[in-house]
Amino acid sequence: MQEEKRNDRTIKALKTKNKIYEEATKLIRKHGFENVSVDSIVEAAGVSKGAFYVHFDSKDALAVDMINEYTAEVDMDYKSFVESFDANTAASEILNSLIGKIADILNDTIGYDNMKALYKAQITKAIKTDAVIGYARDLYKIFDYVISKGVEQGEFRRDIPVDIITKHCLLAIRGLTYEWCIRYPDFDLKEQALKHFEILLTGIRK
Repeated sequence: MQEEKRNDRTIKALKTKNKIYEEATKLIRKHGFENVSVDSIVEAAGVSKGAFYVHFDSKDALAVDMINEYTAEVDMDYKSFVESFDANTAASEILNSLIGKIADILNDTIGYDNMKALYKAQITKAIKTDAVIGYARDLYKIFDYVISKGVEQGEFRRDIPVDIITKHCLLAIRGLTYEWCIRYPDFDLKEQALKHFEILLTGIRK
């Protein structure tokens, strides 16, 4: 009987945590991280503020969980996208298409407000964002795969190490996104990203 009660409490607690997480995700995607409070989250989830703090130390702690999960989701999407290309497709074509895909996700799905909040968190180190900036991230491995493919196909230069080119691709994406954030709405992220990577490709093509 006691075991059943413990199981019931565990299930109830998990449901409460998931409800808080789901409602927070909806609110943050709609209004932006900085415009959503703990009060608005618990109101939407239909739970007490005490219940929120049972599962999350703070809104920032909840944000870390959301960043980790969402990063894994989008990277899986990028991986599936790259794997959808025919084996004989030129690496430069895959790379350009991937850049367009990333720009679309940043602009249309994640959004300016959330990217601005993420950059602020990264600069101030208010929350851990290792899942986004770490080189263990799957997106790094995806770029590494595409660049390696280009080298193997004889399309890209061999005198520059693959890992160096890969890191510069990520630096370029990060820099372009930052430029988008500080010049929004007068900066077309996708257009500028594609132009920038065409210049980058000029430098690494054989």
